[in-house]
Amino acid sequence: MSSAPPVPNGSIQARVIAEMRRRIISGEAASGTLLSELALAEELGVSRTPVREAFKQLQTEGLVQIRPRVGTFVSAPSRRDITELFQMKELLEGAAARLLAQRGRVPEVEALEENLRQADQAVARDDRLRYAELVEEFHDLLITGADNTKLEAHYRTLMNQLAYSRLVTTSLDQPGRAMQSEREHHVVLDLILAKDGDSAERVMREHVRASRSALLAGLDLGT
Repeated sequence: MSSAPPVPNGSIQARVIAEMRRRIISGEAASGTLLSELALAEELGVSRTPVREAFKQLQTEGLVQIRPRVGTFVSAPSRRDITELFQMKELLEGAAARLLAQRGRVPEVEALEENLRQADQAVARDDRLRYAELVEEFHDLLITGADNTKLEAHYRTLMNQLAYSRLVTTSLDQPGRAMQSEREHHVVLDLILAKDGDSAERVMREHVRASRSALLAGLDLGT
């Protein structure tokens, strides 16, 4: 029996990068964690070279910090970092809402309607975990629905740096924020359905600012 063909080195490195990125974004690798090149190589069944190269790539994405002669650490965004990243999030999501409003009833709009139906139910039963998942889905659908590959590429990099999956739950833990967030999502979708791009952009930007305020309040409470 012939052996399986060797896996190209590029594929190995891509797999290592994807797995490490997933761990950081999901919070499995917490902010400030020291990452061991040797331990990761052994765990992932690869040499240390693709892990070392992955560290370099993730540093360019803002997900890790490489400190010479000290080690590689999962980035811990400062309050200023979060504020600046949310300012960019506001611009991109506002633009996405405008672009989607111009496209009419595309599949992403129907998916947004279903998203809000499920979100209404999650908020009604106070299921914050499920609602947090639906919030991420809502914003993701908005971006993909804009049908602008450049906007989407910048957005994905931005969201990776924010590790948004971890932050959204902090925001939604603020009293009344989940219900308010859901109302804001409904207003945005209504404006998109009405093809009112100007208002959709304005309200979406206001929604992102409100989310940022709730998040920063939650981070203050946690310190």
